[in-house]
Amino acid sequence: MTVSDIQSVTVLGAGNMGHGIAEVAAMAGYDVTMRDVEADLVEDGYDDIEWSLEKLAEKDRLDESVEEVLARIDTTTDLEAAVAEADFVIEAAPERMDLKKGIFGDLDEFAPDDAILASNTSSLSITEMATATSRPEQVVGMHFFNPPVRMDLVEVIYGEETSDDTAETAYEFVESLGKTPIYVRKDVNGFVVNTVLGPFTGEPAWTVSNGEAEIREADAAMVHRRGYPMGPFELADLTGIDVGYHVREEAGRPIPPITEQKVEDDELGRKTGTGFYDYEDGDGADYEPGDGEEFDTLRVEARMINEAARLVGDGVATPDEVDTGVKLGLGFPEGICRRADKIGLDAVLDKLRTLHEETGDDRFAPDDYLVELVESGKTGEDAGAGFHEYGDSGGDGPGDYRLLNYDLSDDGLLEVELDRPERMNALSADLLGEIDDLLSSVDADEVRCVTFEGAGDRAFSAGADIGGFADLEPTDAMDVTPAFETVNDFERPVIAKIDGYCLGAGLELALACDLRIATEDSQFGSPEIGLGLIPGGGGTQRLLRVLGETRAKELVFRGNRIDADRAEDWGLVNRAVPESEFEDTVSEFVADVLEGPPVGLKVAKKVMNEGADASLDAALAMESQGFGLLMSTDDVREGTAAFRDDRDPEFTGE
Repeated sequence: MTVSDIQSVTVLGAGNMGHGIAEVAAMAGYDVTMRDVEADLVEDGYDDIEWSLEKLAEKDRLDESVEEVLARIDTTTDLEAAVAEADFVIEAAPERMDLKKGIFGDLDEFAPDDAILASNTSSLSITEMATATSRPEQVVGMHFFNPPVRMDLVEVIYGEETSDDTAETAYEFVESLGKTPIYVRKDVNGFVVNTVLGPFTGEPAWTVSNGEAEIREADAAMVHRRGYPMGPFELADLTGIDVGYHVREEAGRPIPPITEQKVEDDELGRKTGTGFYDYEDGDGADYEPGDGEEFDTLRVEARMINEAARLVGDGVATPDEVDTGVKLGLGFPEGICRRADKIGLDAVLDKLRTLHEETGDDRFAPDDYLVELVESGKTGEDAGAGFHEYGDSGGDGPGDYRLLNYDLSDDGLLEVELDRPERMNALSADLLGEIDDLLSSVDADEVRCVTFEGAGDRAFSAGADIGGFADLEPTDAMDVTPAFETVNDFERPVIAKIDGYCLGAGLELALACDLRIATEDSQFGSPEIGLGLIPGGGGTQRLLRVLGETRAKELVFRGNRIDADRAEDWGLVNRAVPESEFEDTVSEFVADVLEGPPVGLKVAKKVMNEGADASLDAALAMESQGFGLLMSTDDVREGTAAFRDDRDPEFTGE
């Protein structure tokens, strides 16, 4: 079976994951049957889907009406009827192996012979589930992340007998849902994402259990010093301390005493009101930035990196797949393999060896693949290779970038995409460095126009990645502005394509561009004041020049957002258009620039930029000099000849 053969999808389970998967499949155009064991469970799941679709419609994130999507969803409590004509079945029952094997035994009896049978398990063995069927080659894991409607990642997991055809069809099916799949090529406990996550929550629990750290200390360090979206104890409280406990128990791994005690006391986190933090009578996760200055973050990250090395070395996943998994599945600020290369794999290996010698605990035993990388000289970015290879442009042009994509067309359009959709394209120091390098190293004579846009469908850029600047000293933070200046000073016109959030540093990047075109749903603002900061990438000064003092100060002082219509009214953007007209409007602007005289546009940009900061007399003098300079160019001669001949000019940039 190929993905083009899939018409009918059955989801078994109407709980949070089940109804979420059913909703996603229906939104993608599939006919869906959602089944659970009791009618009220099915009804509740259907109601949840309807509520979710209505919220998406309010935000204009549905391509059709709520009613049209709902019309593709049938519900039942009859398992045999639910799967009788299914092309693709996704089991989303509770995480109990006996229950899941029972379901797969029934599927083997009732589902069509060619149907693909998938499990949404987060950690249980696909291989063992498949033993309940006579067709293990058609059984595959598909681990969606909660909530499926919002989370982009899906792990596609091979059982020992899963065929390549089955896995590839499941992978393509995930893509057809608008999600990002990664392969998990071996049926390891925890798959990719939860394998890396294990030490993130587990190692801090060991340090606290051993009296080497405090809970708030660990959380503050991992969030405020290393940039993770949540502290390990805060995350455990959110997901349920018992969940992590049972995952470790299932895998046969030792459980930190503090975790055992919490489970024994039925203090499981937010759902019970108390966990590592008190959510009933206390303030919840109340750690402060300065609480974690002494915590050993490398101890935690070294173990996570060691697990990543095990996954790569054993052929479970590639470094890119591991990094995609933790970014999209966990919201990590960057891939763990990329972070490892940045830290230095030799430093990671030294840390693990030291801890192993000191404690004798095998959880610190370095993986063979990590040792192999270090001994072969592949120690990370500084060495040119680690988990990843790092290209060097040698000064002859742009290099290979990991946080942005670019394409230079034959007609001179340089399209730049900020590629951090999992972080709403937040601008980290590394991403700003790549922007600076690209525009500094590209041959400007081959470029006629530049466009900037954000990957995904939520943001141009939602601001600075605070975590990405976690290790910077205050004086180093001042060095992020060159990227904005490089954009502002680039010799060719630069257009910002804004679809979604354009906030903070993202707005500063847009302001550094010459022209700004936005969708009507976009939002703009400078929220830095809410952090006790001010815009640091030229925002205060460019806002003054674009908006004038009154409106600029309103944005900066209040930290509020404005919508695209107001942004257009104020002159912050050139156009605010419906989503359906966005690409056509951008294309019109781009075409005018591409067809314009390159030298003339270069001089116009330079005169206008520099003249804005000069007196009127000085600015007029610059304009006059530019005019005189252009009079001797071939483009002016071509322009005047074309005007005389009543034809379109063909400018060559000479």
